[in-house]
Amino acid sequence: MNTKKIALIGGPGTGKTTLINALRSKGYNCMEEISRQITLEAQEKGIEQLFLEDPLLFSEQLLLGRQKQFLEADSIDEEVVFFDRGLPDVVAYLDYLKSSYPESFKTICSQHSYDKVFILKPWKAIYEQDNERYETFEQALILHDFLVKTYTHYGYSIIDTPFGTIEERIDFILNHLNHSE
Repeated sequence: MNTKKIALIGGPGTGKTTLINALRSKGYNCMEEISRQITLEAQEKGIEQLFLEDPLLFSEQLLLGRQKQFLEADSIDEEVVFFDRGLPDVVAYLDYLKSSYPESFKTICSQHSYDKVFILKPWKAIYEQDNERYETFEQALILHDFLVKTYTHYGYSIIDTPFGTIEERIDFILNHLNHSE
């Protein structure tokens, strides 16, 4: 079976993880966002915000973790696997920070393609900062633009996911997948 890989992307606080959790509860196979785990592991070692203190190390761990998830999806006997963020997110965030990174980052993004990419726009009504999410809403808006630019650069036609309830958003995504096969 050729598993379709679907990336849910968007800046911080746009509802991606909530959607992933809801899709999982409906029986869909979902790959979790791993940046929080990397952040928490670094905090246990006394590094408050690894992404801010060593963006390249953080991003390398993230890229390799997401690449592993991408490859794991090939062995899953499911029609669809959803990803909470995709590989090009790593490059978009580094570009946002104006950080340099090895050419291998771009190569990995080019070599692993998602079948569909749904973007969730920054939504003021649901935006919250927390222990791992330090960005302001204004920064989330800028990050959104970097994500659009980066995914477009890699040849994706990004699908805008409208605001709405969790169910409405899931219905939009599933309907889009069912009608585009």
